[in-house]
Amino acid sequence: MATRVEIVEANLDRLLAELAPGHAALPDDAPLIGTTGLTAARARELFSDQVRSRALDVAARRLKADGRGYYTISSAGHEANALVGAATRATDPAFLHYRSGAFVLARARKVPGVDAVADTIRSLVVSAQDPISRGRHKVWGSRELWIPPQTSTIGSHPPKAVGAAVALTRADRVEREIPLPEDSIVVCSFGDASANHATTLAAVNAARYAHRRGNPVPILFVCEDNGIGISVETPRGWIRDTFQGTPHLRYAYAGGELDEVWDAVAGAVDLCRDRRVPVFLHLPVVRLLGHAGSDVETTYRTVERIEAEEARDPLLATARRLVATGAATPAQLRGLVEDARAEVERAVLAHADEPPLRTYAEVVAPIAPHDPDRVRAAASGTVPEPERRAHFGGELPEETRAATRRTMAAAINAALHDEMLRRPETMLFGEDVATKGGVYHVTAGLQAAFGQGRVFDTLLDETTILGLAQGAGMLGFLPIPEIQYLAYVHNALDQLRGEACSLAFFSDGQFTNPMVVRIASFAYQKGFGGHFHNDDAIGALRDIPGLVLAAPARGDDAARMLRGALAMAAEHGRVVAFLEPIALYHEKDLHEPGDGGWLTDYPPPGEALLPGEVATYGDGGDVLIVSYANGLRMSLRAARRLTDDHGVRATVLDLRWLNPLPLDAVREHAARCAAVLVADECRATGGGIADAVVADLARAGTGGRLGSVCSRDSYVPLGPAADTVLLSEDDIVSGVLALR
Repeated sequence: MATRVEIVEANLDRLLAELAPGHAALPDDAPLIGTTGLTAARARELFSDQVRSRALDVAARRLKADGRGYYTISSAGHEANALVGAATRATDPAFLHYRSGAFVLARARKVPGVDAVADTIRSLVVSAQDPISRGRHKVWGSRELWIPPQTSTIGSHPPKAVGAAVALTRADRVEREIPLPEDSIVVCSFGDASANHATTLAAVNAARYAHRRGNPVPILFVCEDNGIGISVETPRGWIRDTFQGTPHLRYAYAGGELDEVWDAVAGAVDLCRDRRVPVFLHLPVVRLLGHAGSDVETTYRTVERIEAEEARDPLLATARRLVATGAATPAQLRGLVEDARAEVERAVLAHADEPPLRTYAEVVAPIAPHDPDRVRAAASGTVPEPERRAHFGGELPEETRAATRRTMAAAINAALHDEMLRRPETMLFGEDVATKGGVYHVTAGLQAAFGQGRVFDTLLDETTILGLAQGAGMLGFLPIPEIQYLAYVHNALDQLRGEACSLAFFSDGQFTNPMVVRIASFAYQKGFGGHFHNDDAIGALRDIPGLVLAAPARGDDAARMLRGALAMAAEHGRVVAFLEPIALYHEKDLHEPGDGGWLTDYPPPGEALLPGEVATYGDGGDVLIVSYANGLRMSLRAARRLTDDHGVRATVLDLRWLNPLPLDAVREHAARCAAVLVADECRATGGGIADAVVADLARAGTGGRLGSVCSRDSYVPLGPAADTVLLSEDDIVSGVLALR
């Protein structure tokens, strides 16, 4: 019994054998029919790209059956996207979903030397010589073709596509050069099922919102509507009814014959390019061969329905149109099919048995690059003193007297001024950060100093904020997005986990989206909040490969660490979450009211801190108290009580960096003490770092007696009840005494 792949292949062969020549042969440069912009020569190229894409789909199924391939989500039936690939430029960044084979083949024609067929075979068999992912995943991507690779996550890529479109036009406002022509557009494709995803809808909304505010947003949303998502059918007319007539979004329908689709696609591209507006291109397609190789389509579709879809095969429609218009003879088309299949077979023979990545080191090489010397050199720069002095109004921040030492909020603000002054590629944005200067006034004065092009407010949506950061980072900016509270990150966590931190991994470092995400974090606010303003869990962030987590406790450290974070982002494309303890923003005192013990001098530019660099306070050998952020201040207070009341001599270690954890430094200091207590302000069960630190010390046999104290497993309640769940000074004292 023939398989569906064999049936679909046979349908094309049978049609080409039965077709009779149509009109007289058209000249290559003649329009296919009437006044269409599609010429005979280009129409034949499109057919060639479509049949090569189909041949690759067939090869993917055969390689999987032979145990040599690993991916069978095909582009079969979606070959109309070849027209989008042909109508756009190789310098139009394209964020593509997984049925984009024909698009990639059509775009590859524009760049000599790119062998998209060979590259696809290498990707299917996870060859270490695959030029985009080096065998880490099957992805559509190419540095030369400006196609950043996307994962298979549904609908998660449109926010960064919108971010790239916004960044394209913002470059003019800040006089920044980007590596693309000024009239480039961004292409973003997805399926009809993905069009319902909250992340996709957020992206479309963000583009509309920006356009409504008068900002250019040259993005072409391409919805490839095949009417089904795996096994769930999309209601007939749903995409049209949802997006046609939507305010501040141009809608274009691209159905019909090949030339009609071409004209609609070309018109949508021109509209987007010329008017710099968001355009929604509705591209009707069919899905052939099921969702993926493991999909048994007959469990949810009748054979009659499957055969009806196969009759709508775009390759059949294209072949009929080319012959009917005289753009090609049946013999020419048979030759193109034979050539395509032979090209794919040659690529299989040449590349299907290439070895994959073999070692852990090879696999993880692009995740977390870090050259401390290079980063430290990048962090040490500054602008000439006269320019700095003029910017700060005559008195430099480090020249303030002891009576005007700074809070953490003031130190971060000064560091942002310094870094934005010397890094013209930086952009700072988020909710309330510009005109208001931030909820806690940490970004006060930045928009006035650097202008609306570099410091601006966004709409209230964390997904959009992080999407903008990714798109801007890919185009050469150094974004500093702000997420207003740690709990709000979870609204958009996949933009960090699935997208930002995976880009370098899936592109072998060829694409990066550097950023430093400032997040008002942790608990202990008095008189405000509850859980969503006092979040005490970072486990979901520590779980993200390659994400750097910085958690300063003091103002001077915050300034130095921010410089190091921006240098890591700039030099290695790293993504850094900069966790700023809300309760310490404006704290002044340490032990007694009015002692000013939590104020610090501003460290002059050139001084930076990098991962692995910790701080210690005291030199007691009885116990090492390991903590960070709010926990550092509590630990220092507890250490004084332990000495005064119990004669226990303690050393307090500030981790500063929560990912990667500075475990080598912890072991070194733990070896000098009789016991170690980890004071972790995050929740006990998976919320923070206590388990990881204690486990490492236990494995290493370092530190004598080990213990930890943490906040309780609860959301943080409002008001005084918060004290019942949060780590306290008393907990730290009791924890140390329990180790004696």
